[in-house]
Amino acid sequence: MSTLNTKKLQLAIAVSSAIACSPLNASAQEVRSEENTQQDTEVIEVRGIKSALASALAEKRSADSIKEVIQAEDIGKLPDQNLAEVLENVTGVQIDRTAGVGTGVQIRGTNANRVEINGVSTVGSGNGRSGISFDDLPAALISSLEVIKVPSAETIEGSVGGTINLRTLRGLSLDERVLSVRAQAENSDLADATSPRFSATFGDNVDTKFGRVGVVLTGSYAEQQVASFDPRFDRDREVLPDSGRASAESFPFLRTQFLDQVISRYEYETKNFTGSVEFEPVDNLKFYFDATINRQERAQKSSRAFISGTGGSAVVDNTNNTAFETIDLGTIDGPNGPLVLGEVQAVLSGTLGVGVDSNNNNIDPNLRTSSITGSRVTDSDVFATGFDLMLDRLALSGEVSYSSSDSTFPRLNTTLDFINPHGPQPSEGLSIDNGVPIEFDASGRVLQFGIAHDAEFGPSSTDLLTPSNYALQNVGVGRSTQENSETAFRIDGDYDISDLNPYFSGIKAGVRWNKNKAESNDINTASNFSNPNLAFFRPTADLFADVVSAGPSNFNDADGRRLYIADYLTVNRDLSFSNPDQVLDTINAAIVENNAIQIANGNITEGYPTLSEPELQLDSFFDIEEETTALYLQGDFYFYVKDIPIRGNVGLRYVDTEITSVGNNIENGEVTGLREEKASYDYYLPRFSLAAEVVDDVVIRAGIAKDIRRPNFNNLSTSINFPGGAGSAVNVGNPALTPEEVLSYDLSAEYYFSDSSFVSVGFFHKERTDIFAAVRDNPEEPIGDNGQIERDITPPCEGGGIWNPTVTDRNVWSSVPGTGICVPLQTTINLPNEETQTGVEIAFQHDLSDYEDELGWASGFGVIANYTYQEAGAGIETFRAATGDGNALNKLLGRTDANQSTATLADDIVEERIELEDLSQNAYNITVFYDKYDLSVRARYTWRSAFKTGDLISFDMPRIVDDRAQLNMSVSYDINDTFTVGLEGINLLREDRTQWCVNEGALLCEQGLTDRRIIMGVTAKL
Repeated sequence: MSTLNTKKLQLAIAVSSAIACSPLNASAQEVRSEENTQQDTEVIEVRGIKSALASALAEKRSADSIKEVIQAEDIGKLPDQNLAEVLENVTGVQIDRTAGVGTGVQIRGTNANRVEINGVSTVGSGNGRSGISFDDLPAALISSLEVIKVPSAETIEGSVGGTINLRTLRGLSLDERVLSVRAQAENSDLADATSPRFSATFGDNVDTKFGRVGVVLTGSYAEQQVASFDPRFDRDREVLPDSGRASAESFPFLRTQFLDQVISRYEYETKNFTGSVEFEPVDNLKFYFDATINRQERAQKSSRAFISGTGGSAVVDNTNNTAFETIDLGTIDGPNGPLVLGEVQAVLSGTLGVGVDSNNNNIDPNLRTSSITGSRVTDSDVFATGFDLMLDRLALSGEVSYSSSDSTFPRLNTTLDFINPHGPQPSEGLSIDNGVPIEFDASGRVLQFGIAHDAEFGPSSTDLLTPSNYALQNVGVGRSTQENSETAFRIDGDYDISDLNPYFSGIKAGVRWNKNKAESNDINTASNFSNPNLAFFRPTADLFADVVSAGPSNFNDADGRRLYIADYLTVNRDLSFSNPDQVLDTINAAIVENNAIQIANGNITEGYPTLSEPELQLDSFFDIEEETTALYLQGDFYFYVKDIPIRGNVGLRYVDTEITSVGNNIENGEVTGLREEKASYDYYLPRFSLAAEVVDDVVIRAGIAKDIRRPNFNNLSTSINFPGGAGSAVNVGNPALTPEEVLSYDLSAEYYFSDSSFVSVGFFHKERTDIFAAVRDNPEEPIGDNGQIERDITPPCEGGGIWNPTVTDRNVWSSVPGTGICVPLQTTINLPNEETQTGVEIAFQHDLSDYEDELGWASGFGVIANYTYQEAGAGIETFRAATGDGNALNKLLGRTDANQSTATLADDIVEERIELEDLSQNAYNITVFYDKYDLSVRARYTWRSAFKTGDLISFDMPRIVDDRAQLNMSVSYDINDTFTVGLEGINLLREDRTQWCVNEGALLCEQGLTDRRIIMGVTAKL
């Protein structure tokens, strides 16, 4: 039996090394094993899906630790379009999407993961730690990938869920020259656009008089245009029976607060290149150089039509609420036990009136329109050079690497006020805009609203498309930058001791040094024309009509909704993106012309200032340097217990890190020098993995590993980032943050019943301490005599929050015009308690190719499926008070006990235990494929249950993203040995991304109506 098992193990390693690209740092034992088995094993070429499945399973089976592997079917070919979408195939992995494009990846319920390319760390475009953005890397560059769920001592630290290692093709692993070209066109239906995508790969190796040389070059160019329609409907303010409101009912209810119609449009242009050169002068020595170069422009060209001013007393009192719904807010986990929130009433439909109330106040639910244009222009590079040296017993490898990501974030956002020509007009010193009659309806789980054209004061479509009816409200310009880099050096040794003892096959040791740098510069300016005293005679859009255009009128295309705003004007979003200087020059010329007109008419004596150039916000600058030295010692073991082969590793990793955080020290608005803070920490990270083939084809695995996750760079900043809006929180860094620690336990069983078929079940348990969590301190929001919120408008904000001097439009937060206001303060802390995660992962994979004689054509079918269940414990003893939005939720529910002074929980204010974000309790993935007679068909259906986000909008409680499914499908046909044609469909059912407030299924907050994409292409293998 032992001989049989050994042969199976050797065969698995041989198949894996023959089909897949080999890992960079092979151990001495693995190198010798490959040399021996390749002499005895006949490699039979198997193409198509079965080849990819067999290769991936062989590598997974032969691994000492728990990991998942995906192989490309052909060079530059994977069934998805970017890295996030590829990873969705992996057991225990879920993804989130932006406008239908995969952007966020959670491994075992967390975003806290690492991304490597050929074992080299990558850095991201933002402040995070995970590495290169998932939408920056197309699938065409990837030869294979592995997700390491249980790290060994040699695995670089920094992951809670897992480490993703992307592997590109290596020239010396090729059996023949490779030349592959692929061209595709992608159509997005909501974006109503078709975009091209090209990729090509060349690879070969040759023998020279100096030794063997292998080269692989892969390049890709891709454009992509996607859109999502995002209606938002806030019902997070209360009307009480005894409030004296004209709109009050005999019962308390949640009224409508804010209506937002957004068309989010993103356009990607991505250029990628990977290259690898290997030189093997002698059999036991190899040098290599790898390069991955990415250039991406991610453009946002979004449009908004939104109804503001709905919180004014005149609007609330004159809203005709025509229908209500009963909302079960459910139960939340409070400090002293479950808080049963029970049922409340929420407005379902109605109309917002227009006119003048009995107190001569304008009833003005005002229409504002915005053009939101911005971009992330990222240059990211990963370079690595090193060697592999094989001596008699010792395998040595060394590597120097450099990863960088330099990003700029140019943006130009503009907002216009629609001045309804049929309603009561604005009054100087009292109001800057006026209202439009609005009908709203949230029935049938559709958040919709539109202009009531036939109501009194209702504007016509012509009115809404006339530039002179719009006035300039706000212009924001930004050119912020983020520069991230990592320089690293490592050397590893593997000493073969297999003939010196009966248990350990090798001893590994290594050292790694790396320096990470992150520098952020917030460069922006904002010009507001919203003060009825200071900007009443602002320019109207007819003065800059050359840069104004109609907004998209197809908001109902996604779901055929009845109510939407079809006609409105914005500053042209395409021009704002492509030529912002022209837009700014045109608006400045309009300001100058308007100044001359208004001065001549005697309306003003001094002209309004023109738009200024964006300036560096000195409060927000930070420069963080982090230097780490890591050492590890690892023993690889291989022995028998009776006839059962046992293999694995045990080791210890030691990490020592020093941090220097530099920001500007500011006094009285002036920089008086640099503020520098230092911190340091060290950790011992024990790690253990074991695999045993207890019976033929059944592998039992176990693993224990400790890891750390460092805080994001912006959370370590000594500076303060002031946003321009009064409704936005100010984020304050916390240089005292320490890394999160995670101790993981894994146990799994795998049954391989053919070379491409298996079934497995695994259990994992994580113990997490020092978890990062955002906490918020809100300013008090007393209600003034006119029903308006009246926040504190003088520093130092004794009632909570933080003074934001950059706010020039206090909006609904204060009835007093002016600059500066107290806003929420948000920072990140280490939670003091331990939290746990426990889960089960089940996977099944099988194809019928071994039954060709019995099934004939049907033997081409196969299935890949996985299911993940996971849940978090309730160990976090930190609670988030739901006091946002003027404490509306507690007022509505009649909860006043803020310090739990009474015995009952029924009157305790709403406080919710902080939970892990982005964790779906259930998720599954089913792929059915057919691969035979040159035809390949694949259909994948994925589903994940609801999860909480870190998005604190209503009541300061996290939004809940509803459960969501997606169906993708691809068909390809090999015309001949050279040409293959293909057709792919992404999000064929066009599933929505729905968000809830308080609890899943409780209060519907926002919808995301996402794109469907169809891709056609041809591949040539020359």
